[in-house]
Amino acid sequence: CDRKHFYLPRVNGVNLEILPYDESRLALGSFHIEEPTGTDTSAIEDMEMIVIPAVAFDRRGNRVGRGKGYYDRLLADSRARKVGVAYDFQLVDEIDAEPHDVRVDVVITENQHVIIRRR
Repeated sequence: CDRKHFYLPRVNGVNLEILPYDESRLALGSFHIEEPTGTDTSAIEDMEMIVIPAVAFDRRGNRVGRGKGYYDRLLADSRARKVGVAYDFQLVDEIDAEPHDVRVDVVITENQHVIIRRR
């Protein structure tokens, strides 16, 4: 049985870095959120699934973040399954998206599981 590995993002300038999760190696970082410390960054291309936060998602997989584009830059070349996690009230009818916006493949709320169909 393969062990699952968990990683967390860390803000580095205008980009996110990915580091292994280790509860003993967390420090208060950008936006007053705990982030991993250390130098052992991992490549986003090695990730099989990525859980993505947002202010809101729609049923086409579009998302509204905090407006800085951190996740769009991070995920631009990722082939991993992208899972948005939110509360029901964060799932809205439609979000205006731009060409550079990266969509999620699935949105999970406490009462819904929305699989986005790709064309």
